[in-house]
Amino acid sequence: MEWLMWFTRFENTKPLALLIFFITFCAILFYVFGSKTRGERLESYKNMPLQDD
Repeated sequence: MEWLMWFTRFENTKPLALLIFFITFCAILFYVFGSKTRGERLESYKNMPLQDD
């Protein structure tokens, strides 16, 4: 149970949280820009509010 006490110290959890958020951010960027077809599809969505029927 000593490994659980490791999470209670801020000097350990701050870098761990930063690492988790950075990996999540990189995964989102890879998802958006990883595929050319997906990127073009998402790029076409930016004008949706301006299109008038």
